[in-house]
Amino acid sequence: MGKKIMRFKRELVLILAIVFTYASTSLFLLPYNNAVKAVAYYYGSRGNMVIQIQQKLRSWGYYNGSVDGVYGYQTYTAVKYFQSKNGLKSDGIVGDATLAALAINTGSNTGGNSQNVTLIARLINGEARGEPYEGQVAVGAVILNRTRDPRFPSTVAGVIYQPGAFTAVVDGQIHSNMQQSSINAARDALNGWDPSGGAIYYFNPSTATSSWIWSRPLIKIIGKHRFCR
Repeated sequence: MGKKIMRFKRELVLILAIVFTYASTSLFLLPYNNAVKAVAYYYGSRGNMVIQIQQKLRSWGYYNGSVDGVYGYQTYTAVKYFQSKNGLKSDGIVGDATLAALAINTGSNTGGNSQNVTLIARLINGEARGEPYEGQVAVGAVILNRTRDPRFPSTVAGVIYQPGAFTAVVDGQIHSNMQQSSINAARDALNGWDPSGGAIYYFNPSTATSSWIWSRPLIKIIGKHRFCR
C-alpha cells in the first residue's frame, strides 16, 4: 500500500513538473509569437508590399515619388500624412490599421466588405429612399469616390461618419427601416458601377441650405439629386 502511495506521489510530481514547464515556456515565447504575427512596414522596408503601399498612396494623391518598393523618406512622409488625415496614429509605420485603411489585404485583415455593404446601404437608405435605383447606386458611388480622394477619409466608415457630411447621419435617417433596393444599390456600387460619373458631392436643390454646394461643377442630375465634382 505504501509503495503505491509513493508511486502516485512521484507520478503527480512529474505531471506537475511537465505542466509547469509547458506553461512557463509558453509565457516566455508568447511575446515572440505575437511579434511574428504582427506585420509592419517602415522606413527601410523593401518588397512587393511596399510597392502596393506606394501605389495606393500615389493613386489617392498622397505620394508622388517612384513606385520602387523601397520605403524611403518620401514614402514615410506620405504615410504620415495619410495617417493624420484618417485618424490613425501618425508614426509613419504601416501596421494592420493603416493597411486596412489603405484597403490592402495581407490575409490578417479582410477589409470588412460585408460591413461596408451594410454601412453604404444604410446611408443610401437614409439619403435616397424613393429615388430612382440609378440614383441610389450613385449615392453609394459618391461614398466610394470619397475614399479615393485625399481630401476625405479613406475608409467607408470614415467617410459616412465624417462630422456633418451627410444629413441622414445628422437627423438619424440612417437608422430607418432598410429597403432591399438600398442593399442591392450598395452591392452594385461596391462592384464598380458609378452612375454619378465620378462625383464626390450630391445635393437636393429643394432642400439644400448651403450656398457653397451650388458652386460645385455639375456632372449630372439623377432624380432629385445633383451630382457634382
